[in-house]
Amino acid sequence: MNTVNNLYAKALSQYAERTGLAIPPTLQQMVDQNNRLPLALLDQLWDVCCKTSNDPLFGLRIGLELQPGHLDSAGLLLMTCTTLGEALQQLTVVAPIVGGGGDFIFVRKNDGKAAIHYQPRLARRQAERVEAALAAILNLGRWASGDKFEVSEFHFMHSPLASRESYSSLLGVKTYFQSANNSLVFSEEQLALPLVQANNNLHNYLRHLTDRTLAELGCQGLSAETQRLIERHPRWGKDRIAAEMNLSGRHLNRKLAEEGCSFKSLRDSTLHRLALERLQRHERLVDIADALGFSGESSFAKAFRRWTGTSPAKLRRRLLSDKDDHSQPEMIEGRNR
Repeated sequence: MNTVNNLYAKALSQYAERTGLAIPPTLQQMVDQNNRLPLALLDQLWDVCCKTSNDPLFGLRIGLELQPGHLDSAGLLLMTCTTLGEALQQLTVVAPIVGGGGDFIFVRKNDGKAAIHYQPRLARRQAERVEAALAAILNLGRWASGDKFEVSEFHFMHSPLASRESYSSLLGVKTYFQSANNSLVFSEEQLALPLVQANNNLHNYLRHLTDRTLAELGCQGLSAETQRLIERHPRWGKDRIAAEMNLSGRHLNRKLAEEGCSFKSLRDSTLHRLALERLQRHERLVDIADALGFSGESSFAKAFRRWTGTSPAKLRRRLLSDKDDHSQPEMIEGRNR
């Protein structure tokens, strides 16, 4: 079963308490009394916080509040790395200690830039939690580097939850929406930034501790394996994917439910991302529909509108407009200009 460390859950409930939000006592008790919580319980906590806050950027604010201790031994390990690049690479390995809601992927681009992608496996409040995850990387990166970490772009696959100006004000970074990936992008030179709490001896001790914790947890959950198979074989349905893992379709659904997700949610999020990537490569809509296993262009367009609230053609035009913005960057108020 996918779980989350209670220190992360407590960060959420403590922020809620500071801002005057009421957490149901039974839910708070479960957070307080368990070292690790089922991901489904964290789903409930996020849902309560987002509903009662009436703040569309609740997730973003939480991410900007997170401290290394909220990530348990994983956070302390990252802070004791020698450089920012080392910490980001280790993040992709130790993130399951914090929780099993998604994967971080470190990427070096061909244009002198690097990026951290976040691929979620979340049943509820996905947009808010993606924003929290990436905002936390920005916040912790700044904290660990003595405020020297500078991010040039944020990319989210979802539509903005509030005005674009609100994102600029909070992050101080140019932000794009309905992108092909959830990611933050920065200059490759940033990878060499030294961390202010680098400590080789402590780092080696924490490395042994996190290795043991990862072995106890098992960091390759069924949902992650399912998502990888969908990405490799987007035309395959549930039964074919299940057979690849020596399971029945019904058994796969039952096991995924234990990890707090479903085959449909995993397939939708994966096909959504693949569709955006193909749109950016200017592929024909009929070819995208066929490659992703849809019966035709109209059924693909219907699914796409459900994912994004707009048509593939309109979004392609928007992506092209964003690309033009890259060639003539918009100047915004904030830390990075």
